[in-house]
Amino acid sequence: MSSLPSIPVPRGDDSAAPLRPVPAPVLDGPAGDQLPAGDQKAAGMPELARAKPPASTGGGHADLATVVVPTATVFDIANLAVDYGDYRAVREVTLDIREREITAFIGPSGCGKTTVLRCLNRMNDLIDGCRVEGRVGYHGIDLYDPKVDAVEVRKRIGMVFQKPNPFPKSIYDNVAFGPRLAGVKKGPELDAVVERALTSAALWDEVKDRLRSSAMGMSGGQQQRLCIARAIAVEPEVVLMDEPCSALDPIATARIEELMQELKTRYTIVIVTHNMQQAARTSDRTAFFTAEVNESGDRRTGVLVEYDDTQKIFSNPSDDRTENYVTGRFG
Repeated sequence: MSSLPSIPVPRGDDSAAPLRPVPAPVLDGPAGDQLPAGDQKAAGMPELARAKPPASTGGGHADLATVVVPTATVFDIANLAVDYGDYRAVREVTLDIREREITAFIGPSGCGKTTVLRCLNRMNDLIDGCRVEGRVGYHGIDLYDPKVDAVEVRKRIGMVFQKPNPFPKSIYDNVAFGPRLAGVKKGPELDAVVERALTSAALWDEVKDRLRSSAMGMSGGQQQRLCIARAIAVEPEVVLMDEPCSALDPIATARIEELMQELKTRYTIVIVTHNMQQAARTSDRTAFFTAEVNESGDRRTGVLVEYDDTQKIFSNPSDDRTENYVTGRFG
Protein backbone atom coordinates (compact mmCIF):
# COMPACT_ATOMS: atom_id res chain seq x y z
CA MET A 1 0.00 0.00 0.00
CA SER A 2 1.51 3.33 -1.01
CA SER A 3 2.19 6.12 1.43
CA LEU A 4 0.44 9.47 1.25
CA PRO A 5 2.24 12.64 0.21
CA SER A 6 2.65 15.23 2.92
CA ILE A 7 0.78 18.33 4.00
CA PRO A 8 3.28 21.13 4.47
CA VAL A 9 2.98 22.97 7.77
CA PRO A 10 3.99 26.63 7.36
CA ARG A 11 6.09 28.00 10.21
CA GLY A 12 7.31 31.43 11.16
CA ASP A 13 10.44 31.13 9.02
CA ASP A 14 8.38 30.01 6.00
CA SER A 15 9.81 26.50 6.21
CA ALA A 16 7.46 23.53 6.27
CA ALA A 17 7.27 20.75 8.83
CA PRO A 18 5.56 17.84 7.09
CA LEU A 19 2.62 16.08 8.63
CA ARG A 20 3.25 12.40 7.98
CA PRO A 21 1.17 9.82 6.15
CA VAL A 22 -1.97 7.89 6.89
CA PRO A 23 -1.13 4.37 5.67
CA ALA A 24 -3.89 4.29 3.06
CA PRO A 25 -3.91 4.69 -0.72
CA VAL A 26 -2.70 8.03 -2.02
CA LEU A 27 -4.82 10.37 -3.87
CA ASP A 28 -5.39 13.46 -5.78
CA GLY A 29 -7.97 14.14 -8.13
CA PRO A 30 -9.12 17.44 -9.15
CA ALA A 31 -12.29 18.20 -7.25
CA GLY A 32 -14.07 19.04 -10.44
CA ASP A 33 -13.14 22.25 -12.18
CA GLN A 34 -13.57 24.35 -9.06
CA LEU A 35 -10.07 23.95 -7.62
CA PRO A 36 -8.14 27.18 -7.20
CA ALA A 37 -5.07 28.00 -9.22
CA GLY A 38 -1.93 26.57 -7.66
CA ASP A 39 -3.15 22.99 -7.20
CA GLN A 40 -0.36 21.97 -9.55
CA LYS A 41 2.20 22.45 -6.79
CA ALA A 42 0.57 19.66 -4.80
CA ALA A 43 2.73 17.06 -6.54
CA GLY A 44 5.66 15.64 -4.62
CA MET A 45 4.74 16.85 -1.15
CA PRO A 46 6.05 14.98 1.90
CA GLU A 47 3.40 13.35 4.27
CA LEU A 48 0.13 13.80 6.34
CA ALA A 49 -0.01 13.21 10.10
CA ARG A 50 -1.97 13.25 13.32
CA ALA A 51 -0.72 16.03 15.59
CA LYS A 52 0.47 15.02 19.04
CA PRO A 53 1.12 17.64 21.72
CA PRO A 54 3.72 19.78 19.94
CA ALA A 55 7.27 19.80 21.17
CA SER A 56 8.92 23.19 21.23
CA THR A 57 11.88 23.64 18.93
CA GLY A 58 14.87 25.84 19.43
CA GLY A 59 13.32 28.55 17.28
CA GLY A 60 10.17 28.60 19.38
CA HIS A 61 8.04 26.81 16.77
CA ALA A 62 6.08 23.60 17.35
CA ASP A 63 7.42 20.42 15.75
CA LEU A 64 4.29 18.82 14.26
CA ALA A 65 5.98 16.12 12.19
CA THR A 66 4.24 13.16 13.81
CA VAL A 67 2.79 9.93 12.49
CA VAL A 68 -0.93 9.47 11.85
CA VAL A 69 -2.36 6.18 13.07
CA PRO A 70 -5.29 5.11 10.86
CA THR A 71 -8.54 4.74 12.77
CA ALA A 72 -12.02 3.44 12.04
CA THR A 73 -13.17 7.06 12.26
CA VAL A 74 -12.08 9.09 9.25
CA PHE A 75 -13.82 12.37 10.16
CA ASP A 76 -14.74 13.60 13.62
CA ILE A 77 -16.86 16.74 13.41
CA ALA A 78 -17.71 18.72 16.54
CA ASN A 79 -19.92 21.81 16.91
CA LEU A 80 -19.52 22.75 13.25
CA ALA A 81 -21.09 26.04 12.20
CA VAL A 82 -20.79 27.83 8.86
CA ASP A 83 -21.52 31.48 8.12
CA TYR A 84 -21.79 33.20 4.76
CA GLY A 85 -21.21 36.82 5.68
CA ASP A 86 -23.72 37.59 8.43
CA TYR A 87 -25.92 34.60 7.54
CA ARG A 88 -25.51 31.41 9.57
CA ALA A 89 -26.14 28.58 7.13
CA VAL A 90 -25.68 25.65 9.52
CA ARG A 91 -24.95 25.23 13.22
CA GLU A 92 -24.22 22.65 15.92
CA VAL A 93 -23.25 19.72 13.70
CA THR A 94 -21.49 16.93 15.57
CA LEU A 95 -20.95 13.51 14.00
CA ASP A 96 -18.26 11.03 13.01
CA ILE A 97 -17.79 9.32 9.65
CA ARG A 98 -16.39 5.81 9.56
CA GLU A 99 -13.83 4.27 7.28
CA ARG A 100 -15.04 2.45 4.15
CA GLU A 101 -18.70 3.11 4.71
CA ILE A 102 -21.23 5.12 2.74
CA THR A 103 -22.66 7.96 4.80
CA ALA A 104 -25.72 9.77 3.42
CA PHE A 105 -26.83 13.32 4.24
CA ILE A 106 -30.58 13.79 3.70
CA GLY A 107 -33.02 16.59 4.41
CA PRO A 108 -35.09 19.32 2.73
CA SER A 109 -33.55 21.99 0.51
CA GLY A 110 -31.66 24.69 2.40
CA CYS A 111 -30.84 22.57 5.44
CA GLY A 112 -27.05 22.71 5.03
CA LYS A 113 -26.27 19.24 3.65
CA THR A 114 -24.01 20.43 0.86
CA THR A 115 -22.46 23.11 3.06
CA VAL A 116 -21.37 20.45 5.55
CA LEU A 117 -20.16 18.16 2.74
CA ARG A 118 -18.01 20.94 1.29
CA CYS A 119 -16.44 21.52 4.69
CA LEU A 120 -14.93 18.03 4.54
CA ASN A 121 -12.43 19.02 1.85
CA ARG A 122 -12.46 22.79 2.42
CA MET A 123 -14.26 23.63 -0.80
CA ASN A 124 -16.05 26.39 1.12
CA ASP A 125 -12.69 28.18 1.30
CA LEU A 126 -13.35 29.21 -2.30
CA ILE A 127 -16.48 31.20 -1.33
CA ASP A 128 -15.91 34.82 -0.33
CA GLY A 129 -17.17 35.62 3.13
CA CYS A 130 -17.49 32.00 4.25
CA ARG A 131 -16.42 31.35 7.84
CA VAL A 132 -16.20 27.91 9.46
CA GLU A 133 -16.31 27.41 13.23
CA GLY A 134 -15.91 24.26 15.30
CA ARG A 135 -13.77 21.25 14.44
CA VAL A 136 -13.51 19.12 11.32
CA GLY A 137 -11.02 16.40 12.22
CA TYR A 138 -9.49 14.04 9.66
CA HIS A 139 -7.66 11.13 11.31
CA GLY A 140 -7.21 13.40 14.32
CA ILE A 141 -5.94 16.44 12.38
CA ASP A 142 -8.01 19.63 12.44
CA LEU A 143 -8.43 20.38 8.74
CA TYR A 144 -9.00 24.05 9.50
CA ASP A 145 -5.78 24.48 11.44
CA PRO A 146 -3.97 27.35 9.68
CA LYS A 147 -0.93 25.09 9.30
CA VAL A 148 -2.81 22.67 7.04
CA ASP A 149 -2.63 23.18 3.26
CA ALA A 150 -6.12 23.11 1.71
CA VAL A 151 -4.72 21.92 -1.62
CA GLU A 152 -3.22 18.87 0.03
CA VAL A 153 -6.54 18.22 1.79
CA ARG A 154 -8.29 18.07 -1.59
CA LYS A 155 -5.64 15.64 -2.83
CA ARG A 156 -6.78 13.14 -0.21
CA ILE A 157 -10.49 13.92 -0.28
CA GLY A 158 -11.90 13.96 -3.82
CA MET A 159 -15.29 15.28 -4.88
CA VAL A 160 -17.91 14.49 -7.52
CA PHE A 161 -20.42 17.24 -8.21
CA GLN A 162 -24.14 17.30 -8.88
CA LYS A 163 -23.81 18.01 -12.59
CA PRO A 164 -21.27 15.99 -14.58
CA ASN A 165 -18.39 18.35 -15.35
CA PRO A 166 -15.90 16.65 -17.67
CA PHE A 167 -13.08 18.83 -18.92
CA PRO A 168 -13.25 19.75 -22.65
CA LYS A 169 -10.55 17.19 -23.33
CA SER A 170 -10.37 13.59 -24.45
CA ILE A 171 -11.62 10.80 -22.21
CA TYR A 172 -8.00 9.75 -21.62
CA ASP A 173 -6.84 13.26 -20.71
CA ASN A 174 -9.71 13.73 -18.26
CA VAL A 175 -8.64 10.71 -16.24
CA ALA A 176 -4.92 11.42 -16.64
CA PHE A 177 -5.25 15.04 -15.45
CA GLY A 178 -4.73 14.39 -11.73
CA PRO A 179 -1.99 11.75 -12.07
CA ARG A 180 -0.05 14.07 -14.38
CA LEU A 181 -0.15 16.81 -11.75
CA ALA A 182 1.08 14.26 -9.23
CA GLY A 183 4.09 13.45 -11.40
CA VAL A 184 2.97 10.52 -13.56
CA LYS A 185 3.84 12.01 -16.92
CA LYS A 186 3.40 9.50 -19.74
CA GLY A 187 3.96 6.02 -21.06
CA PRO A 188 2.84 2.63 -19.76
CA GLU A 189 2.54 3.82 -16.16
CA LEU A 190 0.02 6.52 -17.06
CA ASP A 191 -1.85 4.16 -19.39
CA ALA A 192 -2.19 1.68 -16.54
CA VAL A 193 -3.49 4.38 -14.17
CA VAL A 194 -6.13 5.45 -16.71
CA GLU A 195 -7.24 1.90 -17.40
CA ARG A 196 -7.44 1.08 -13.69
CA ALA A 197 -9.54 4.17 -12.91
CA LEU A 198 -11.93 3.62 -15.82
CA THR A 199 -12.29 -0.04 -14.88
CA SER A 200 -13.03 0.90 -11.27
CA ALA A 201 -15.68 3.33 -12.54
CA ALA A 202 -17.25 0.57 -14.67
CA LEU A 203 -16.50 2.54 -17.84
CA TRP A 204 -13.47 0.86 -19.43
CA ASP A 205 -15.36 -1.60 -21.63
CA GLU A 206 -17.54 1.20 -22.99
CA VAL A 207 -14.73 3.60 -23.92
CA LYS A 208 -11.52 1.59 -24.38
CA ASP A 209 -11.72 1.93 -28.16
CA ARG A 210 -12.29 5.70 -28.13
CA LEU A 211 -10.08 7.03 -25.37
CA ARG A 212 -8.88 9.90 -27.57
CA SER A 213 -12.44 11.04 -28.34
CA SER A 214 -13.88 14.09 -26.60
CA ALA A 215 -15.52 13.47 -23.25
CA MET A 216 -18.18 15.99 -24.24
CA GLY A 217 -19.69 13.41 -26.60
CA MET A 218 -20.51 10.96 -23.82
CA SER A 219 -23.96 10.42 -22.31
CA GLY A 220 -24.79 12.06 -18.98
CA GLY A 221 -24.40 8.82 -17.08
CA GLN A 222 -21.08 8.08 -18.75
CA GLN A 223 -19.85 11.60 -18.01
CA GLN A 224 -20.65 11.20 -14.32
CA ARG A 225 -18.80 7.89 -14.19
CA LEU A 226 -15.91 9.60 -15.98
CA CYS A 227 -15.88 12.26 -13.24
CA ILE A 228 -15.76 9.47 -10.66
CA ALA A 229 -12.87 7.86 -12.56
CA ARG A 230 -11.09 11.22 -12.64
CA ALA A 231 -11.54 11.64 -8.88
CA ILE A 232 -10.25 8.17 -8.00
CA ALA A 233 -7.39 8.10 -10.54
CA VAL A 234 -5.06 9.42 -7.86
CA GLU A 235 -6.55 7.09 -5.22
CA PRO A 236 -7.96 9.40 -2.55
CA GLU A 237 -9.02 7.92 0.75
CA VAL A 238 -12.40 9.68 0.65
CA VAL A 239 -14.84 10.47 -2.18
CA LEU A 240 -17.51 13.13 -1.57
CA MET A 241 -20.59 13.03 -3.83
CA ASP A 242 -23.00 15.96 -4.03
CA GLU A 243 -26.26 14.59 -5.47
CA PRO A 244 -24.35 12.63 -8.14
CA CYS A 245 -27.49 11.12 -9.66
CA SER A 246 -29.85 14.12 -9.66
CA ALA A 247 -29.34 14.78 -13.39
CA LEU A 248 -29.39 11.10 -14.44
CA ASP A 249 -32.10 8.74 -15.64
CA PRO A 250 -33.08 5.69 -13.54
CA ILE A 251 -30.84 3.29 -15.46
CA ALA A 252 -27.77 5.50 -15.09
CA THR A 253 -28.68 6.11 -11.44
CA ALA A 254 -28.80 2.36 -10.76
CA ARG A 255 -25.34 1.96 -12.33
CA ILE A 256 -23.88 4.73 -10.14
CA GLU A 257 -25.43 3.11 -7.04
CA GLU A 258 -23.91 -0.26 -7.96
CA LEU A 259 -20.59 1.46 -8.50
CA MET A 260 -20.75 3.08 -5.05
CA GLN A 261 -21.10 -0.35 -3.44
CA GLU A 262 -18.03 -1.55 -5.33
CA LEU A 263 -16.01 1.56 -4.45
CA LYS A 264 -16.71 1.47 -0.72
CA THR A 265 -14.47 -1.59 -0.38
CA ARG A 266 -11.57 0.82 -1.04
CA TYR A 267 -12.87 4.30 -0.27
CA THR A 268 -14.91 6.12 2.33
CA ILE A 269 -17.90 7.73 0.59
CA VAL A 270 -20.10 10.60 1.77
CA ILE A 271 -23.13 11.41 -0.37
CA VAL A 272 -25.71 14.20 -0.31
CA THR A 273 -29.03 13.08 -1.77
CA HIS A 274 -32.65 14.22 -1.95
CA ASN A 275 -33.62 10.68 -2.93
CA MET A 276 -34.53 8.92 0.31
CA GLN A 277 -34.86 5.58 -1.44
CA GLN A 278 -31.30 6.01 -2.68
CA ALA A 279 -30.06 6.75 0.83
CA ALA A 280 -31.90 3.70 2.17
CA ARG A 281 -30.53 1.46 -0.60
CA THR A 282 -26.92 2.53 -0.63
CA SER A 283 -25.79 3.97 2.71
CA ASP A 284 -24.58 2.41 5.93
CA ARG A 285 -25.30 5.47 8.09
CA THR A 286 -27.58 8.44 7.50
CA ALA A 287 -27.62 11.97 8.88
CA PHE A 288 -30.92 13.86 8.73
CA PHE A 289 -30.73 17.64 8.60
CA THR A 290 -33.55 20.15 8.73
CA ALA A 291 -33.83 23.94 8.59
CA GLU A 292 -35.08 26.15 11.39
CA VAL A 293 -36.43 29.65 10.78
CA ASN A 294 -34.50 32.30 12.69
CA GLU A 295 -36.58 34.22 15.20
CA SER A 296 -35.05 37.50 14.09
CA GLY A 297 -36.03 37.11 10.43
CA ASP A 298 -37.10 34.76 7.69
CA ARG A 299 -33.68 33.21 7.11
CA ARG A 300 -33.28 29.51 7.79
CA THR A 301 -30.37 27.78 9.51
CA GLY A 302 -29.58 24.11 9.00
CA VAL A 303 -29.28 21.79 11.98
CA LEU A 304 -28.43 18.12 12.36
CA VAL A 305 -31.46 16.36 13.83
CA GLU A 306 -30.38 12.73 13.94
CA TYR A 307 -27.50 10.53 12.85
CA ASP A 308 -27.60 6.75 13.09
CA ASP A 309 -27.46 3.49 11.19
CA THR A 310 -29.52 3.82 8.02
CA GLN A 311 -31.85 0.97 8.93
CA LYS A 312 -32.74 2.65 12.21
CA ILE A 313 -33.22 6.08 10.62
CA PHE A 314 -35.73 4.68 8.15
CA SER A 315 -37.48 2.12 10.37
CA ASN A 316 -37.32 3.45 13.93
CA PRO A 317 -36.00 7.04 14.11
CA SER A 318 -35.52 8.63 17.52
CA ASP A 319 -36.84 12.07 16.57
CA ASP A 320 -40.35 12.85 15.36
CA ARG A 321 -38.95 15.29 12.79
CA THR A 322 -36.96 12.49 11.20
CA GLU A 323 -39.99 10.21 11.09
CA ASN A 324 -42.12 12.92 9.53
CA TYR A 325 -39.53 13.50 6.83
CA VAL A 326 -38.76 9.90 5.88
CA THR A 327 -42.49 9.06 5.79
CA GLY A 328 -43.22 12.00 3.50
CA ARG A 329 -45.25 14.11 5.94
CA PHE A 330 -43.07 17.12 5.17
CA GLY A 331 -40.12 18.11 3.00
